[in-house]
Amino acid sequence: ARLKVQRKVSRNEDLLAPAEGASPGAPQLPRYVRVNTLKTCVDDVIDFFKRQGYSYLGKASSVEELSSLSGKKFLLDLHLPELLVFPPQTDFHNNQLYTSGHIILQDKASCLPAFLLSPATGSHVIDACAAPGNKTSHVAAILKNKGQIFAFDLDTKRLATMNTMLMRAGVTSFELAQQDFLKVDPRDSKYSKVTYILLDPSCSGSGMVNRVPTEEAAPSAERLQGLAGFQRKILNHALSFPAVRRLAYSTCSVHQEENEDVVHAVLQEQGSAFRLVNVLPSWPCRGLATFPGAECCLRASPADTLTNGFFVAVLERCGEEAAVPSSLPTAAEVSLQQGGGVDPGAAHKKKRKKQRVK
Repeated sequence: ARLKVQRKVSRNEDLLAPAEGASPGAPQLPRYVRVNTLKTCVDDVIDFFKRQGYSYLGKASSVEELSSLSGKKFLLDLHLPELLVFPPQTDFHNNQLYTSGHIILQDKASCLPAFLLSPATGSHVIDACAAPGNKTSHVAAILKNKGQIFAFDLDTKRLATMNTMLMRAGVTSFELAQQDFLKVDPRDSKYSKVTYILLDPSCSGSGMVNRVPTEEAAPSAERLQGLAGFQRKILNHALSFPAVRRLAYSTCSVHQEENEDVVHAVLQEQGSAFRLVNVLPSWPCRGLATFPGAECCLRASPADTLTNGFFVAVLERCGEEAAVPSSLPTAAEVSLQQGGGVDPGAAHKKKRKKQRVK
């Protein structure tokens, strides 16, 4: 909480982008830049940076290659096809691509949930704990603005900020609600077509690299158990939506109590209704071996993946056709294309076209 006040943000997620002036001794993470494919394409953004004097080194072949970046050199990430990687603390906050919403400054680990959820174009998706909206805009880009996103948050100011951010990013088919997701009725006909859910609930934030020295080193066992209880409750609630087929659960925590233990407990409570999906087999860090199948989960850390500490698990409903292949998300299979169509949705009739970066 103290860190949030000092950074003037309201959720752990707001702190995931690498900060200028990180605390002494904090690992130096690369600057990750997600290309907003609602407005442009990867090739155009690469060309733009090359015209600005940056040297493009191609697609990275290893995590180690990312750690050696320096000066005005950049790479295409080896795991996420819309993610560019620059040297640590490269500042793009005043860059026209950032201010216009063509690029999003987002830690690589924070990009994983939407990428692994990989909703099919035209789907209805819930973002259960949505602020500040980076993951929401990522989902919209994967959907190509076709379908509908229902995003929930309790704070009015956060919702207003999120709305501005989504509009700048060119997101059209979304509905924001100032509501506690736990109080959303899964039987409401409005959500009868929701087949994908993104769930990034409140957590200890223990995986965040850029902590101030006065921040508590580790949460108490009592606090961890309290958080885990909430996380189990909200995950079970999300899985109670009748049409949901696939869910991505994530935290920016390093603690087993909030990660593997939550997933294991919920899977046991759900019986044979849901299973873990073995996503992104090439990812080097897997879930802790605390229960059979935990290796299907992903972990991230500064040392192993050059990201903030993070955890992702993808759950899929059993007994029916899978939403996407279980071993590889759709987003990883489809190369980004220029000029993809945009469906404005019911609330926004005006058509938009991608703007070529000049």
